[in-house]
Amino acid sequence: MAEQPAIVLVRPQLGENIGKAARAMLNFGLTDLRLVAPRDGWPNPAAGPAAAGADVVLERARVYETTADAVAECALVFATTVRKRGDTKPVVGPDEAAEQIHGLAGKSAILFGPERSGLDAADVSLARTILTVPINPEFGSLNLAQAVILCAYEWSRAKDLVQPPKTDALPPAPQEELDGLIAHLDRLLSQKNYFLPEERAEASRRTLRNVLTSANWNHLEVRTMRGIFSTLENPPRGERRR
Repeated sequence: MAEQPAIVLVRPQLGENIGKAARAMLNFGLTDLRLVAPRDGWPNPAAGPAAAGADVVLERARVYETTADAVAECALVFATTVRKRGDTKPVVGPDEAAEQIHGLAGKSAILFGPERSGLDAADVSLARTILTVPINPEFGSLNLAQAVILCAYEWSRAKDLVQPPKTDALPPAPQEELDGLIAHLDRLLSQKNYFLPEERAEASRRTLRNVLTSANWNHLEVRTMRGIFSTLENPPRGERRR
């Protein structure tokens, strides 16, 4: 199994951004954070609150003087940057980068540049591949944590992270309960002459059934609707004994 990639922040400027990047990492199971010459030193008190509980990532963070030192043992290095003319390095998106990382037996790293300027040419030269994303050419500014989370998410898709259920809905109500709901509404509408004229009654009832069956009601939803119908059908509670 491939090792998780190292997230390398090159000359990060703000402690808050380091903390937010750590939070993004831990959301998707990454913990190997490497800092190259952080502007305000390390540790940085501003990083903790921004990490919002991702303290384990900050505690394990390692600091390096140079980018080369930070990726010295890595067999595959990606530089997150916009491809420049004349650059012959292969270019991939976060999804393809994730595939390559998972197919690698050794260590990999993803480089992220300073917030204002991004990676310089010397940093990019250390990478074997450029990692970039399709982005609005009129507004191509991603903040550091956003860039990290895009890459971390794609890497996580092949891992056994806990997936939230697609739905918390209960199973559909039995047909008997659904038929009772339809009959109850039919009765209410009949009292209001909804199904007139008679020649349209059958088509109207069929449409009503189609609407109610397509909603895929569960047991609690059917009970709720029956309660609503009963409330509409009966006099207000304060008037029942008069």
